[in-house]
This record gives sequence, structure tokens and C-alpha cells, in this order.
Amino acid sequence: MNFRRILVFYRIPFAVILIALGFLIGFKVTWWIAWIPFLVAILMVVAYFLVGPMTLIQGYMESGDMEGAKKLLAKVKYPNLLYKPIRSSYYMLQSNFSTMGDDLDLAEQQLRKGLEAGTEKEYEGTAYLQLGAIAQRKGNNKEAYENLRKAVQIGLPDKDNLATAYLQLSSICIQRRDFRNAKIYFNKAKSSKATNAQVVEQIKEMSKYIARIPG
Repeated sequence: MNFRRILVFYRIPFAVILIALGFLIGFKVTWWIAWIPFLVAILMVVAYFLVGPMTLIQGYMESGDMEGAKKLLAKVKYPNLLYKPIRSSYYMLQSNFSTMGDDLDLAEQQLRKGLEAGTEKEYEGTAYLQLGAIAQRKGNNKEAYENLRKAVQIGLPDKDNLATAYLQLSSICIQRRDFRNAKIYFNKAKSSKATNAQVVEQIKEMSKYIARIPG
């Protein structure tokens, strides 16, 4: 792992060394072999711009080292040059950290950049779910409603996210006094059969309110 980190973080210096080695081999031995270090150097430079250090991010996330993950993302100097799926993941992660820091405007901006980069289908719904949650926290229920509906239409990766989306839709409908749709969305949240303890508790609490709604 340490060698891999060194290789990822120092691609450009390694590329320079390989180019120098290529010229040395070319002048001292033969140009027929010199192309090998040249090719590896080119691949390293390409990886530096198209992939960056993002290949290491999973290790940080799995170990729960959020601070390390943030520092790793900060090492990406040219995010717009990242390969599209990697660029999308980069902005999605940045958005998560901005949301945790309560910088909702920046989080929204990063999510939209991630969507523009062409996120994978399974994460597109999650992005709209996050946009809906951000809009709701900012008090823009109309935008929140549209994003949340788009999230469930596109599809969400698991039952907990789906239940969360339906709960938020139900909550918005309650604020609008649209009790019919509030009940419909709440029943869909229950039918999602969430397993996350926090989501299950939210469903339990909302059920007490829904039970008091007439009709």
C-alpha cells in the first residue's frame, strides 16, 4: 500500500526520471529499448491528469478516515481534466463533505457538477436525493419536491434511500396541506422496508402524525 501511495502521489517525478532513463538508454545502448520507459512515463502523466489520486479514496472511506479522504481530494489539482466517471465521484464526495460542513450552496454546486460530468445511473438518483435534501434545508420546498420526485423516478440504490426520499416528499406535502399525497408517500416509505435504525425511527415518528390526519 505504501509503495502504491508513493507511486500515485509522485507520478510526475517518476515520469521525469523515466524520460531521462529513456534518453540515457537511447544514447548509450539502443533506441529500440528506450521506447519502454518513454511509454511508461507517458502513461504516468496521463494517469496523473485523468485519474489523479482517486484510486486511493476507497481505502480511506472503508477505514472511516474522513479527514484523510478530504486531504486526498484536496490533492486533485485539475478536477475538470479527470475522466468523467471519476470526475463525477470526485464532485459527489466533495459535496458530501460540504454538506457535513453546512456549506449548502457549495454542496449544491458540486452535486450539479457531478451530474454534468455524467454520473453512473445508480448514483444519479442519489445525487437528486441529496439536492432535494439541500433544497429542503434551504427552505425551497418546490425545488426540493421536484428533485426528490426525480430521485425516485430515476431509482435509488437501496431501500433506506428510497424510504428517506418518500418521507421527505410526505413531509413537504404535509407542509402544503396536501394530506392525500402525504399519506400516499408515507405508505410508500413504509412499504420500502428500510433497515437503517434512524430511518425506521423517522417512519415510526411520522406514523403518529399521519394517524391524526383526517380522511
